[in-house]
Amino acid sequence: MQAFRGLGYVITNSMQAGWLAWECVVFALFVCLSSCAPLWRRKRDAAAAAAAGDDAKRAYIFAGGGVSTLAMILSVARGTLGVRSFLGFPSELVYFGSAVWETLYGMVLAFPLVCWLFIPVYYRLNTNSVYEYLQMRFGSRWVRRLAAGTFLLRQTLNLAVTVYTPTVALHAVLGLPHWASAAALSAVAAVFNVLGGLAAAIRADVIQTLTMVLVSAAFIAQATVSVGGPARVLSDNMEGGRLRFFRFTGDMTTRVDTASALVGQLFMSLSVYGCQQTFVQRYCSMDSEARVRRTLLANVPAVGVLFSLSWLVGMALYAVYRACDPLAAGRIAAPDEVLPYYVQDQFAFLPGMLGLFLGSLFNGALSFLVSNVNSLSTVTWEDFVSAAPAFRGISDSQQLTVIKIIGVVYALVIMLLSLGVGQVGGVVEGSLLVTSATSGALLGVFLLAALVPVANGRGALAGMLSAHAVTAWLAVGRLLYVDDAVAMLPLSVEGCGNSTAAAALPLAVNRTLAELAPVLRALQTAHAPQAAPHGPLWAALLRLYSVSYMWYAVLGTLVCVLVGALVGAATGAQHAVDPRLLHPLVARLCRRTDKAPPPHEPPPSPAALRTRL
Repeated sequence: MQAFRGLGYVITNSMQAGWLAWECVVFALFVCLSSCAPLWRRKRDAAAAAAAGDDAKRAYIFAGGGVSTLAMILSVARGTLGVRSFLGFPSELVYFGSAVWETLYGMVLAFPLVCWLFIPVYYRLNTNSVYEYLQMRFGSRWVRRLAAGTFLLRQTLNLAVTVYTPTVALHAVLGLPHWASAAALSAVAAVFNVLGGLAAAIRADVIQTLTMVLVSAAFIAQATVSVGGPARVLSDNMEGGRLRFFRFTGDMTTRVDTASALVGQLFMSLSVYGCQQTFVQRYCSMDSEARVRRTLLANVPAVGVLFSLSWLVGMALYAVYRACDPLAAGRIAAPDEVLPYYVQDQFAFLPGMLGLFLGSLFNGALSFLVSNVNSLSTVTWEDFVSAAPAFRGISDSQQLTVIKIIGVVYALVIMLLSLGVGQVGGVVEGSLLVTSATSGALLGVFLLAALVPVANGRGALAGMLSAHAVTAWLAVGRLLYVDDAVAMLPLSVEGCGNSTAAAALPLAVNRTLAELAPVLRALQTAHAPQAAPHGPLWAALLRLYSVSYMWYAVLGTLVCVLVGALVGAATGAQHAVDPRLLHPLVARLCRRTDKAPPPHEPPPSPAALRTRL
């Protein structure tokens, strides 16, 4: 104990003397360099786009075709991982085991299906917004705007939570006010939006991906060495029951099992990778359909490695803390705080490591924000603002100016919403509810468009509204009446007497852990449910509300497709369907009975279809 106090005394004094300065310097340098680097080639990007014949607007939206395949692979992979994965997955394994790790099955299976289902349908349509395809197919602006509005709502709420997470840590550790760090993050995103476009967003994704890999590798290496090697890490996790795979419970109320991880996550991933502007915009920026397929298939191993990296960090953390649980010992307030705690506990000897960790959080939020603001502004212009009489007929350069202004407005709105996350209860839960309740409707309407010739505008609109209603009803019922708390796997505190300098952490670090607790607990969606009425009807409803959120996308998709097909069959065709807007396989089947354009004809242009509509 005396030795421990001596070590704590030395580290405490060294930290008090130079800790804050080192962390601030490292944080500032890292953020400045990683923020400026993606913009340095913007003049070359503009020249390359001009040489390729792209106007400034398309070069801004689609990066002018000047992004390498490797950068695109990393950008698409980065889009699947946010700050939540960096902070949350390690703690998930430490306290709950590997169940959520199995969602990787559905994620990687989605990529080849997107190649087959969606890329052949709308890659060659030359549209700026993926939701414009729905208007081409169904002849309905309402379907297009409902799908686009769904994307805008859920992404804006998710981005507010993404921005809020690093601002809490920066406030507690470096003393920055919440509004200042949120304003800085949003200002940098606005600059990216004005100067860089998609090319800068992709480079920011690449930098953040590489940073995440290096920081995670450092965490794994330090923990592995400290416990005695990789074999010890693996054996500790096996003995502690952390690695349990291929669990088929047959119960849809189970939070995550292998079936929901495969099927449920597959539907969610298809909705994201195949129907979300953020990703489709990247696909359409590539110069050939074959390159899109290669990129998506290459993301199977890329996402597998990057997604698993955070879980390997979790395995290493469990090996370090299996005999001294910092949560049970009262050193952290929520499970997701274990990684920030580990940085100070095990890297106290390395000044600047916490600054690098905070910089990674900041840049993680920044790259996610930049990528999405670009897509949000594009969708808002293409699907809503451009239809206003005041903006009809303006030049491409004027359109680009409006898109950039819209992006700045989004950055400001997201900043204001992020400040409200810490003040208004239920914002985090609401954003998660919106995400889970909308995936099925989005996927369903695109499946209707591509695979169901009988579907029409009325059916698509009815299907989307029905899917939204059903999944939102289930999600709200679960939020109000179901206890989402998950039993944590056991750890011990018997080895806490041999802890390192954690007991002597600076006050600022302890404040970080305390202030992060509310949002991190909310991200786990644990809450106290309301008391439900009694009776057989309520018992059945509670059983329905208890269905895992992992199945919402499946249920929403089925409702949307079934309702859309039935309404379409009942109301009849509203206009002739161009088979080139269907999936090629469906179009070939239609040609056997209906007259259709010859296979060699190019797909119709958006302008031609708009004129026809």
